Amino acid sequence: MFNTFRLAAAILIVALYTLPLLVVQEVALRTRVMSDRRIPRLWHQLTLRVLGVRVRVKGTAVRERPLMIAANHVSWLDILVLGSLDGVHFIAKAEMRHWPVLGTFARQQRSVFVERDRRRASPEQAREIAERLADGDPMVLFAEGTTGDGNRLLPFNSTLFSAAQLALAGNRAGCVTVQPAAIAYTHKGGLRLGRRERAEIAWIGDMDLVPHLRTVLAARPVDVVVQYGEPIPFPAKGDRKAVARAAEAQVRAMLVATLRDDKS
Repeated sequence: MFNTFRLAAAILIVALYTLPLLVVQEVALRTRVMSDRRIPRLWHQLTLRVLGVRVRVKGTAVRERPLMIAANHVSWLDILVLGSLDGVHFIAKAEMRHWPVLGTFARQQRSVFVERDRRRASPEQAREIAERLADGDPMVLFAEGTTGDGNRLLPFNSTLFSAAQLALAGNRAGCVTVQPAAIAYTHKGGLRLGRRERAEIAWIGDMDLVPHLRTVLAARPVDVVVQYGEPIPFPAKGDRKAVARAAEAQVRAMLVATLRDDKS
């Protein structure tokens, strides 16, 4: 009963500020009187506070453009976590377009929706991402292509890294910067997470959103560490598979180190 009440209260609170922020964001998109990155970042920050998710950052996000952030993927919470830190845009799976609330904000945040199972669509999707990179939009790529259990890293899919090269065709920059980022869920309720508990926080496969939201609220506060790695230059004639492997190696090393050493 208590968890049901907490869930209802959280949904109500989020609804109270979501509608006015959606209106302001629509004005920002249509008129350009303000940056269209401010409102999504504020929404992510407010929603993390409602959910009881606390974010700690290690390392520094680079300011070079064009920029692609290559991150691991554990949960739908990852979008709120990274979105709360900077004015970024996401490369998201097509299904997310139709999610309640998150899908609406993803559309208004000008996310690029990709159908990962349609190989024929990949070149077209890469060109769309490339255009956004060339325009100076920092794009977040969840490079595993799916969510993991938070304890280990899945192999990075190099296909969409080709968008970084395509971006250079219409941009004077000599290379795109790829910055690895590791997301690690470390504690709940002030206690360090074990492997099984971390997997419970993860959102894997086709899990329903509401039961998982209930799990997150029951675990609050949830602590997550975001660590930025060393930027990787990706020139026009670079090897996308080599860049993907280099980013994957950095994310894996950061993830392992954080899960092993984080005691706070």
